[in-house]
Order: sequence, then C-alpha cells, then structure tokens
Amino acid sequence: MIGQLMVLFGFFALVLVGVYWVNRAVVLFDQLLADGHSAMVFLEFTMLALPKVIAMVLPMAAFAATVYVVNRLASESELTVMQATGFSPWRIARPVLIFGLIVAAMMAMLTNVLLPAASAELEKRESEISTSVSARLLRDGVFLNPARGVTFFIREITPEGELRDVYLSDRRREGRPVTYTAERAFLLRDGERTQLVMVDGLAQTLDADDQRLSVTNFEEFAYDVSRLIEAARPPRDRPAHLSTADLLLSPDDAMARTGYSRARVLEEGHMRLQQPLLAVVAALVGAATLLAGGFNRLGLGPQVALAVLLLVAVKMVEGALGNLVRTEAWAWPLIYLPSAMGLAMAGGLLWFAARPRRPRGARPAPEAAA
Repeated sequence: MIGQLMVLFGFFALVLVGVYWVNRAVVLFDQLLADGHSAMVFLEFTMLALPKVIAMVLPMAAFAATVYVVNRLASESELTVMQATGFSPWRIARPVLIFGLIVAAMMAMLTNVLLPAASAELEKRESEISTSVSARLLRDGVFLNPARGVTFFIREITPEGELRDVYLSDRRREGRPVTYTAERAFLLRDGERTQLVMVDGLAQTLDADDQRLSVTNFEEFAYDVSRLIEAARPPRDRPAHLSTADLLLSPDDAMARTGYSRARVLEEGHMRLQQPLLAVVAALVGAATLLAGGFNRLGLGPQVALAVLLLVAVKMVEGALGNLVRTEAWAWPLIYLPSAMGLAMAGGLLWFAARPRRPRGARPAPEAAA
C-alpha cells in the first residue's frame, strides 16, 4: 500500500507543481523579459522559486494520493477483503501514517534547508538585476523611462552592439531640459560606471527663463547612464532567510539582524515545523474519512467531499490565527493548533469506523425468559 501511495503521490505532485509553476513562470516571464533580461535569468529565477511551490503543493499531493488509493481499494473490493480478514481501520491507516511521515520528512527538508537558501539567493539576484544598466536600456523600438524625467529611445541595435538613431531627453534639471540625438552610440563600461558614447549627434538645451534654445553639434559625447540606475543595495536579512535554529534558539539575534518583531521571528520558525505536519494531517484525514463511510455501491464521492471540507476547515483555522501569532509573541503555540485539530478529526473518524456496527434491519436478540 505504501508503494501505491508513493507512486500516486509522485504523479500528483508532478502535476500540481507543473500547474503552479506555469502560473508563476508566466508572471516572471512578463516581468523579466519586459525589462530586457535573457532567458537564462528567467530560468534561474523560476528554479529559485520552485522550492516554495513544491512545499505548497506536497500536502495536496499527499491528500490526493491517499484518497485515490483508498477509493480504488474500496471499488475493487480489496478494502472489504482486508476488513473481513480482521484488519481494523487503525491497522489499515498505519501505512497511510507512515506515508504521511515520509512526505513530512521531505517537506521538513524543504522548509528548513532549501527554502531559506533559495529565498535569500532570490532576493540577492533581484537586487542585482534591478541595477543592470544594459537590461534596463538595451531595448530597441521602445521609449523607456529609466529614471524620473529621463526618456530614452533606440531605433535599432545591431548584432555588433552598435546603437543606431539614439534619442535621450534629460528633464531632471528644472528649467533647463537637454535633448540628445545621435546617429550611432555605444555602451562602454568604465569600472563601476557605464558611459553612453554618442557619435555624430546634436545636443539641444532649452533655457526656460528666456525661452532660448542652444544647439550644439558634436562628433563624440559621453553621457554617464549609470546615474540613471540606483546603486545596488545589499539585500536585507529577513526571517525567511535565516536558519530555523537561529529563529528559534536565538530570537533576539534574529530580531537584531532583520528588524522584525519577536512574534514575527517565532512565527517564521515554528511555521517551518508546522507545515510538514500538514502532510500527515492531509493523508490521515483523507484515509479516515473514506474508512468511516463504509461500503457504498454508489461510490465514496460524499466521503471525498467531506474530507475536502475538513481540510478546508483546518486551513481556515490556520488563516484565522495568522494575524494573532504574527503580532503576539506568546501566541506561537497556537501555530500547531490546526495540525492538532486535523489529527483529532482523523482519530475521531477512525474511532467511528472501528466501532462494531449492527447490520441495517437487524433486531437485538430477545432476552431469555426468566
């Protein structure tokens, strides 16, 4: 049974990750390629965002795999045979528990190791590409505004990197706008600075006070475009970037490094332990609900719907407690309440399924006459 659960879990996890990844990739594709970045940067960002997507879908994949396997056992009468040979619902749920613990171990690795590292690296790369001059400016046929009061246009970019028919309007100096036009231009790197070298061009300066236009022809003119892009700032530490040990064992140091409150630091640390438990809850609730329904020739559709509603209730409790645990440091034990509630639901359903049941229509045996 564990083998069937793992195979179906892999299938559903792959499908769900693919669906969520496509939605995320479309947003990243629009953002990155619209700013002129390459496909390699897009691929790097999608890979760094993948651990978060996987951690989000694993409990759903565990639930779907459990419901599918138990429903198939019931439809093929294998579940009836198991129960007839003396397997109690608790015994049948044992491999589901083991399966849930395996998925929880995977999620613990994701939430405590891979996800913090990926989040920190993702923010670092976002900070770096936001200051990329070439990605922000090298787009032909589009009017760009790399900074407030600056408009930049390139008609064509040749394969050799030559910029043709360049237009640059600088209106940052109040009352004295300057417009540059050039037949050709090049971007040259000079240490930390990037120069736009314009060739065979014209500079027009308008003095707003006396409405005088000054025109200057030039053969070569260098314009510092690195000033148009804000300097890169080192990414700030966030609770999501720190290790779980730092968050839970040294919350004061984590508060000093991140600037966040103790409640926010503790919530981040304990959520990394709570999320893997949801995989166990999802698997057990799915199995227990179907086992409690008993045999039904019409299928287990109502039991599946009930299992979904129970998981929705668990997530609603988690969401309702979110604001409290983020603002009050003493409330961190409530983070584990949704998992405790889900395990209690699964235990109650298994207890209900294990009760001796009297067949419908059967009457109690008459008592012997005194």
